Formats: sequence, structure tokens, C-alpha cells
Amino acid sequence: MPVFERVHTTRIVATPAALDAARWPAGHIALRTAADEVLITPPLAEPKVADEHAIVLADSSFFGGWIAAALALTVLERECEWELPRARPAFAQGMVAGLPLKLWFESERVLVLVAGPFAHELAERFVA
Repeated sequence: MPVFERVHTTRIVATPAALDAARWPAGHIALRTAADEVLITPPLAEPKVADEHAIVLADSSFFGGWIAAALALTVLERECEWELPRARPAFAQGMVAGLPLKLWFESERVLVLVAGPFAHELAERFVA
């Protein structure tokens, strides 16, 4: 069974144009959760966005972890009612097995994130 822990991110809310133009350091994953919002993990020490009114916050409200792609796809194909992205890497979010998930797909693994109040249910759902 996968182990899920608190995931530390940087949340940035800014104009869509500023987020479109932003470049994140290698080794960071940017999850574009909305046109004007991005979650970046691991957290950025000094995020730079070309929007003087941007809101930049440390955010530790998610729990999750990496799951082997084979296990993740087995569970997602069974529990997900929407079509999963085929290209990798890819970001998707939506309801899976009754949980609001954020998913980052790589070829060999999948990052699964859920809001803290649902953390205890996440491990129960990700069983082959």
C-alpha cells in the first residue's frame, strides 16, 4: 500500500499571462490548478512571477505521494469516470473514488495529491 505524507508546495495566484510566462527551476513540478493559480512542489525559496499583485504562499494543505504508474493506472481505470490524459508528463484533477484529486502523470509514476481533510481516505482508495 502506498505511503502518503504531507506535501509542501508554493501556491501562486497571479494573472494568467504572468503564470504562462513564468519558468520554474528544474526538478520542480508546476500544477496549473486554475488559469490564475499554480501549485509548485517542492516549494520555491524565491518564486518570481511578473505580476506585482501576485499572491505567493507556502501551502502544506495537501497530502499525497508517488505511486508506481502500474498501480495508479489500475486504480484510476477502475475508479475514475473521466478520461485520463494519454501524454506524459501531464496534470489532471477531478473526482476519483469520491475524492477530489490532483494527479501528475509521468511515464513510470504518478503523483497523487488530496486536500488534508481527505488524507485518511486516500490510502484506502489506492489499493489494487
